[in-house]
Amino acid sequence: MEYGHEVEKMCVVRSGAGHGPAPIPAEGRWVKAKEVSDISGLTHGVGRCAPQQGACKLTLNVKDGIIEEALVEVLGCSGMTHSAAMSAEILPGKTILEALNTDLVCDAINVAMREIFVQMMYGRTQTAFSEGGLPVGASLEDLGKGLRSVSGTVFSSSLKGPRLLEMAEGYILDMAMNNDDEIIGYRFIHLGKMMDLIREGTSAGDAYEKCIATYGQYASAAYYVDQRKD
Repeated sequence: MEYGHEVEKMCVVRSGAGHGPAPIPAEGRWVKAKEVSDISGLTHGVGRCAPQQGACKLTLNVKDGIIEEALVEVLGCSGMTHSAAMSAEILPGKTILEALNTDLVCDAINVAMREIFVQMMYGRTQTAFSEGGLPVGASLEDLGKGLRSVSGTVFSSSLKGPRLLEMAEGYILDMAMNNDDEIIGYRFIHLGKMMDLIREGTSAGDAYEKCIATYGQYASAAYYVDQRKD
């Protein structure tokens, strides 16, 4: 350690304050975090890339400073999906500090990692007050039974109005309209459930029919619109 000449000439003055770090909540415990290994919790972070071409939601489950679980969900450019696959291989097994300083290729994922780090360090995790936290694999509950991210895609123009393309329930097949040309419901197919049936041996046609459902006042519509064609 090198000291400047001015510092070397100074006399010693002892500091009476020595309270250490303020305690933060971590999985139902109050922890004075001094080491990376003091950090535990499950939390989420969302980031976007600089040109705003896409976004990433990152979920990490950290136990004693080590990332034990990572869920990466992305929306946007194709390059981001490849980066997500890479980060899913890279993150588990690293400390939360290592992960912060790891190049995850895509801006959006790097920003999401930064946001998670901040939450972890300040005790703002989802499991801050949950005794023992959540088991590894808990992030998959966000995806539901079909293990598929919840997403929505809607297009609209001032000239022609809205077109529902995909909602939380699934891929929209058509929209139910009333006599005032307003949307009152829709028919959709649950893609996650359909793929599960196909994988179990159900024919594609039968799986398709079994996974169709409706939302809203679909049955009482005045007419129906195929929003991808009409």
